[in-house]
Amino acid sequence: MPPLIETTHLTKQFDALTAVDDLTLTVNEGELLALLGPNGAGKTTTVRMLTSILKPTRGSARVAGYDVVADAPAVRHIVGHLTEFPGLYLRMRPLDYFDFFGELQGMPRDEIHTRAEDLLKHFGLWDARDRRLGEFSKVMRQKAALIRAMLHNPRVLFLDEPTSAMDPYSAKQVRDVIADLCSRGHTIVLCTHNLYEAETLANRIAVIRRGQLIALGTPAELKRDLLGLPIWQVRLARPLGQPWPHLNGNLQIESMDELSLRYRAASPEIANPLLLDRLHEIGASVLTLSEVPRGLEDVYLKLVEG
Repeated sequence: MPPLIETTHLTKQFDALTAVDDLTLTVNEGELLALLGPNGAGKTTTVRMLTSILKPTRGSARVAGYDVVADAPAVRHIVGHLTEFPGLYLRMRPLDYFDFFGELQGMPRDEIHTRAEDLLKHFGLWDARDRRLGEFSKVMRQKAALIRAMLHNPRVLFLDEPTSAMDPYSAKQVRDVIADLCSRGHTIVLCTHNLYEAETLANRIAVIRRGQLIALGTPAELKRDLLGLPIWQVRLARPLGQPWPHLNGNLQIESMDELSLRYRAASPEIANPLLLDRLHEIGASVLTLSEVPRGLEDVYLKLVEG
């Protein structure tokens, strides 16, 4: 299948500032792509071009086959967009607010009401449906903006910091909804500084810096390519009392002391059982053998600092 989102040498300049620089990228249908980068890297500008809010200076982009410039109304109809700072009509009540945006998308009135009620109940806002949006807390406003983006069941969803300032329970609600949307074939581009969120939700991760794409891959691929072989650790219940076995160079030692050994192995499926056998032979009391966790934060920091 052709990519659902495709950019080719996409560039956006504001006078002397190049906010997005020659970005070529594809996103497949049903995929969640996390778009990461420091503040000012060009993430928001990229999303604004892909949602037909900004026109590119050079290059092109297509969403579901529609050109973001030539077919801007069609693009806006098939995407949902949650901005980092959602602008709500604060004097309106939620149902009136969703009626307004649902009609803009051409939704029948009864479908708007059914969809709005379901989403308000899911996000715990149904009991606040008669209050004005201006009376909502920051988290409640964020949820209302997310409902607005999801209301017309868009094929493609662009989410900019969807869980910012949310309490852990509310953030989990949002992550569960995102995961459910992906399981049902929706395509999502997620801009976030929450690296746990990116690592647990994304199929692939794109990192941009100064408007340029500097890394793209699955979390596992990025860890392997940028951090090297996984690190394993053996921990003992009591001091070894003699040198650790080195297995004829099959282990790349990272650190060791009397109670633990950290190492890398090109073939851990061979090296790990062999090491355990040697430790058993010399009477060592092995407490644990495990892979040392390496998070996306290690990859991200190496990229943006490098």
